[in-house]
Amino acid sequence: MEIPSKTTFSVQNLLFHSFLRLFFFVQYLVVPVTADFNVTRYNPIENIAIDCGSSVGDKFLDDRPWVGDGSGKFSLIEQQNNNNKPSVVKAASQDSLPSSVNPFPYSTARLSYSQFTYSIPLTDGQKFIRLHFYPTKYPDFGDPSKKAFFSVKAGNFTLLSNFSVSLHAHREVTFFKEFCVNLDEGQRLNLSFTPSPYITDSYAFINGIEVVSMPTNLYYTPASDEGVRFVGQAQGKTYRLENNTALENMYRIKVGGGKEISPEEDTGMFRRWLSDDNQYLTKANPSALPVNTSIDINFSGTIQS
Repeated sequence: MEIPSKTTFSVQNLLFHSFLRLFFFVQYLVVPVTADFNVTRYNPIENIAIDCGSSVGDKFLDDRPWVGDGSGKFSLIEQQNNNNKPSVVKAASQDSLPSSVNPFPYSTARLSYSQFTYSIPLTDGQKFIRLHFYPTKYPDFGDPSKKAFFSVKAGNFTLLSNFSVSLHAHREVTFFKEFCVNLDEGQRLNLSFTPSPYITDSYAFINGIEVVSMPTNLYYTPASDEGVRFVGQAQGKTYRLENNTALENMYRIKVGGGKEISPEEDTGMFRRWLSDDNQYLTKANPSALPVNTSIDINFSGTIQS
């Protein structure tokens, strides 16, 4: 069981915390259809993939470069604790990594008993942040199910609090967490990893980091939009997803059948779309009813209140 965190959240985190945990990014189709679309591929301003714990330069996975965090292209800020233990890099056991899993970013990791921060220069705008984890035993560090408890912040946003990678893996060998944040002009993305202060010899670790730009207001509410009104909400009251909000992706489901879409097959944002093949459906039936459009409906008289 995770120990409740005493992290003090900002006002926006308090207001939106419950909602963000349930926020789904869903491509919605009522009836399964097959169609050919000529979709223009999005070219992100930033397409950064960091292979944490590696000092090697560019390594390519499906023509996408992954850069080692020891290559000198990004700033790494370390806050050493009283034990004077800086972050270290470790290689995962090749025997424990299945052949079906890509060797990077999961073959190496950066780990620390103290807080460490990646400082990444970016343009302003809305960004995807993906954090990759491989919860396994690393040399000189304790059992991850008992000791790998930590928090992750992106600037003022707390993305993960008192987080246990092992407890959230759900029997997956590797997995990632995805978020959306906005950066103002001149702002750097500071990703801080802080071990839990409530567990002796707790440590933080990370295997890979992705930062990818997205089209403006893909998931956020444009300034010119009045927002959405939830069912049962009072007239005139709307909800807006503005730039002072961080979002967490829980599920991204490709509705309508077919195989899942890999990050390389996405339209330039490297998103993974899960298939809905009976995994999320209670009844795999079309949910559209036939409509008789040949009947004209006429209304007459008044309605008695």
